[in-house]
Amino acid sequence: MKKRVCAGLVILSAMLSMTGCGSGGGSGDAGELNVFIWTEYVPDSVVEAFEEETGISVNVTTYSSNEDMLAKVKSETAGAYDIVQPSDYMVEQMAAQDMLLELDTDRLENLDNIGEAYRNPSYDPEGKYAVPYMGGVAAIAVNTDMIQTEVTSYADLFTEDFQDSLVVLDDYRAVIGMAARSIGLSMNETDPDNLELIREQTLKLKDNIKLYDSDSPKSALIAGDCSAGVCWSAEIALAMEENPSIEIVFPEEGPYIFMDNWCITKDAKNVDAAYQFIDYMLRAETAQQVSEEFPYLQPNTAAMDLLGEEYSSNPAKNVPEDVIASGEYVQNLDTDSLAVYDSIWTELKK
Repeated sequence: MKKRVCAGLVILSAMLSMTGCGSGGGSGDAGELNVFIWTEYVPDSVVEAFEEETGISVNVTTYSSNEDMLAKVKSETAGAYDIVQPSDYMVEQMAAQDMLLELDTDRLENLDNIGEAYRNPSYDPEGKYAVPYMGGVAAIAVNTDMIQTEVTSYADLFTEDFQDSLVVLDDYRAVIGMAARSIGLSMNETDPDNLELIREQTLKLKDNIKLYDSDSPKSALIAGDCSAGVCWSAEIALAMEENPSIEIVFPEEGPYIFMDNWCITKDAKNVDAAYQFIDYMLRAETAQQVSEEFPYLQPNTAAMDLLGEEYSSNPAKNVPEDVIASGEYVQNLDTDSLAVYDSIWTELKK
């Protein structure tokens, strides 16, 4: 995750030619589907192919952070979105708030394509609400033509060597989490004394950050506007293809790791179409097409067999298991702790 300032409507499909044929109680014939997903994460060609095959019109709206997504879903009328794409911790949060439909997995014929290692994760231990889509880590990108200093850790980015040169994710849990990891603390820290240490460390980044960008941080790296950054691993993979001087560094402290998921909202109006769409995304060939355009960590093992050596041997695309094992997922925190994180973020960005 991917994902990630809330983007507007990206795809507005043709108006329905039939009235009401996409309702939750429908037969799954041509209808409508409203999907709310991360920016630059699902290829337009995949959505168009699904529309052509099924006759279902897909309206896609995008967002850049889990928090933006949650706020938008809450502010809209019930059932405004049929499918959302929350990250790990947000699945747990939305499920706890009774915002997600409990899945009938028998309706997902291709669910077996998801590898055993990605089933029943800690944030959805019974596999009730979420189907894994793609994941990755917040890694470090370095332009070796612009940076002579050796970079091995998040901590290295807090030095004066990187003044006004970093692009970082516009994601408060990722950035504050990076600061926490850089001083040996958890990105899910709640102890008040440790949170004060994290605040002090985070604010050291103020003079080093040139740009906050979760939508396309690779752009600033490719153009040379920023010499280094903390970005989603797949964004770094794409930047490396465009600019060979860019390298990926997995921080020795262990990275922020994430897994994004398909979920159906509790009040979805087009449930049949939602199941069809998720099952389509679970096809090996579809997942292959997705990863070829957006090369994130792929939990679809059937797709991995199709992607081949170029993908599997590229650590920026297929993040090594030992890197994942060294990392940490963001977790839901208590209200008081989150208020501290929010105040740190506000102080950093003002």
